Amino acid sequence: MTVRFGWFAFAVSCVTAAAPAFGAPRDVVDQIATIIDNNYFDVAKAREIAKDLRAAAQAGRFDARVDSRDLAAALTAQLRPLDHHFNVLWSPLQPAASGANAAAALPHMSAEAQDRRSAYGFRRVEMLPGAIGLIDMRSFADFSFRKQDEPARNAVEAALALVSGADAIIIDLRNNGGGSPAMVGYLVSAFTLPDANIYNLFHSREGTESERPQDSYPKPLLDVPLYVLISARTGSAAEATAYTLQAARRAVIVGEASGGAANPGGEFPVGEGFSVFVSTGTPVNAVTGTNWEGVGVKPDVPVPADHALERAQVLALEAVVAKKANAAEVIDTQWTLEALRAEQSPRTGPPLGDYAGTYEDTMISASGANLALRRGRRPAWMLVRLHGDAFFVRGEPFRRALFERNVAGKVKGFQLVRSGGQTAWYPKQ
Repeated sequence: MTVRFGWFAFAVSCVTAAAPAFGAPRDVVDQIATIIDNNYFDVAKAREIAKDLRAAAQAGRFDARVDSRDLAAALTAQLRPLDHHFNVLWSPLQPAASGANAAAALPHMSAEAQDRRSAYGFRRVEMLPGAIGLIDMRSFADFSFRKQDEPARNAVEAALALVSGADAIIIDLRNNGGGSPAMVGYLVSAFTLPDANIYNLFHSREGTESERPQDSYPKPLLDVPLYVLISARTGSAAEATAYTLQAARRAVIVGEASGGAANPGGEFPVGEGFSVFVSTGTPVNAVTGTNWEGVGVKPDVPVPADHALERAQVLALEAVVAKKANAAEVIDTQWTLEALRAEQSPRTGPPLGDYAGTYEDTMISASGANLALRRGRRPAWMLVRLHGDAFFVRGEPFRRALFERNVAGKVKGFQLVRSGGQTAWYPKQ
């Protein structure tokens, strides 16, 4: 049979047990042990895990778990330390009509529908200030390379096209639990040489299979600085992407160590609503000769996950400033970098009340630690201090408001300046 794995697929001979009417938790444990023994990629370890699981059941460790949900949770807790992909689940066979447990029996949504409704994993793709491309991926949708028009492949190509003009790119995988190896290989190929020997080779009972994509991305971005964000929530295929790009020295990994789930596998039905996820393969990276199972991908730049994006933006902007030759574009990048640093470390200066007042058709007022600039009915711009009398527009760091004072030290107006060179003067009334 062909098993669809959590983030890989092999054609394997998987042996499942018949589904008896379980009369006790020991029956469930025995069936799960059989499935693990017959399908886990490491034959010797599979035999040991199954033996220990049956011994625990015979010792009565699970006898009190008469609630199927409790039993599934206890079995997962027993197995998960042995392989981070082990997972035992239980779902009711019949929908509940109403009550507290009704949500547990909701109608099943197909994988295709879930992929389509989540834009094939691409939560956000945008150009951040300073020409930094951001791709926020929440899952890795599958595609086959055998068709001309596959939505998941179209989605990743559209995302890459949108950021193709970026000076640096950030791929955010902090909330990505994994998915398809096809997306892993194709995404990695978008930033590496087509013939690079960097991909994971997966070993199973049936043989080996490479994560190298059948088709490489046609126009790889080889020189753009690349940053990948990870967290403890980053798992499986998302970890494979970060690990491969890091091992190839193609990306800087920023954030916290990932979840440590390297071994791919699939869900096996047990019966009576139970299923178990069993790893049927293990990856070996072509560069490191190992993988990230149990230890996770280690970041090059350790930082709390919540601050990883801001840290990566600073790193990206610094890298761009260091290598850019176009003077006008360097100014835009430098202004963005200075604004980001000011947001992270608020600056002090003259009292905000000094700037409040009317400037032609523009009103400026204090708003917390910042200034609010309003022109007619337009939404207000928030002005954040850079230093002294210099402010920038939050969200648009390429705009600055530079206040000037008269000989008496009173604010007489401000100049609104854009990094591209445009300026406008607003005298204070």
